[in-house]
Amino acid sequence: MSYTGDDNRMNAEDVDVSDIYAEDGSVRSDYLMHVGAAIADRDLLYLRQHVARLHASEMGDLLEAIQADQRRALVSLLGNDFDLSALTEVDEAIRLDIVEHLPNDQIAAALGEMDSDDAVYILEDLDQEDQEEILAKLPFTERVRLRRSLDYPESTAGRRMQTEFVAVPPFWTVGQTIDYMRDDSELPDSFTQIFVIDPTFRLLGAVDLDRILRTKRSVKIETIMRETNHPVPAEMDQEEAAQLFEQYDLLSAAVVDENNRLVGVLTIDDVVDVIQEEAEEDLMRLGGVGDEELSDSIASTSRSRVPWLMVNLFTAFLSATVISLFDASIQQIVALAILMPTVAGMGGNAGSQTMTVTVRALATRNLDIHNAWRIVRREAGVGLLNGMLFGVLVGCVAGVWFQDINIAGIIAAAMLINMTAAALAGILIPLLLDRFGADPAVSSAVFVTAVTDMTGFSAFLGLATWWFHIGG
Repeated sequence: MSYTGDDNRMNAEDVDVSDIYAEDGSVRSDYLMHVGAAIADRDLLYLRQHVARLHASEMGDLLEAIQADQRRALVSLLGNDFDLSALTEVDEAIRLDIVEHLPNDQIAAALGEMDSDDAVYILEDLDQEDQEEILAKLPFTERVRLRRSLDYPESTAGRRMQTEFVAVPPFWTVGQTIDYMRDDSELPDSFTQIFVIDPTFRLLGAVDLDRILRTKRSVKIETIMRETNHPVPAEMDQEEAAQLFEQYDLLSAAVVDENNRLVGVLTIDDVVDVIQEEAEEDLMRLGGVGDEELSDSIASTSRSRVPWLMVNLFTAFLSATVISLFDASIQQIVALAILMPTVAGMGGNAGSQTMTVTVRALATRNLDIHNAWRIVRREAGVGLLNGMLFGVLVGCVAGVWFQDINIAGIIAAAMLINMTAAALAGILIPLLLDRFGADPAVSSAVFVTAVTDMTGFSAFLGLATWWFHIGG
């Protein structure tokens, strides 16, 4: 790598525009330094050669890595050279911050060059007034397409679909279809199948491009078309649509309205984004942090975490109440206070393991009423087996530590009871929440923790009180 000028900036001819990542996948610190210097110096030549030519995903990583003031200045300096599709690769807070500082004329011009699904992704977060102003500046056909997608509920296939597709009538020949694809400049840049429709746009079937290329020009489309592989209703939740892609190994799927009219196409690149988003959302909800993003402010982050922390505080007081019932026993036997966290902690971890597996199985529709009882029995067996194993282990350690066989037996029994209860709570609580329409990813953790804590304390302290009372 060579440099030029007093600011040691990289030469354009010596650096590949895609070579911006360190070995760990983060944006290289020296690249960030040079970009920052170029922004400060308003070096448009450098920015156009080393930044404007980045892929949208690379530009997104760069935008997330630099400071907010640098981000706005970069977008402003690049002007029309800035690829607005990069905003589909960044956090919502960053996207809104950039869009708010762009004139609506520039946004409208950029959206007109983008695929409709990416354009909708940017438009959906804007205020209604800005949406209308931007849409009014677009050509009529493009405006109608985007409005139609925006009319569908958020997180549905209709909101995710691309409204550019290739559709032909069944009576066309293969030759006519090929000529149409060659001559029509309004067709999408890339596609893998052609849809077959009747005069009212009702979906009849589809033909893969490889079948077109292998068939003689005189053959009619209706003779080589097949039934469309699992058309996706526009109102279908995007996670359910993604599961169709996963189950049937689809590359693309037709999106239809309630009258089976073709309104768009859902492609694998959008589905990959959906799968990633949904998996991330489930993971975040399990931790009780909602839709939090790394770019969120301190205030908004704190606000999003407070509700479930309050619920957790309430359940903690319930556990403390259980402990207070046995305060006399704890005062007499110090070992009980020392060993209590062990019982509760092991139960909490066991419950979290079962809960994580259960919530994910519910999200992917692998766990339902037909196999629920078998899975409940399996998890109960796992809890019982692990409880016996760790009960013996912890009992031996406690017996040696405190030189008391009674303490060893009590904690072993409590460990067995709590780990079995934890396994049952880890599967039954998510199942019950799902049965009553609550999101188990959001609600399960705090309740499972409460059950394992109270069961652990009750079992350990209750057994100790009973045993020493009998012995006394």
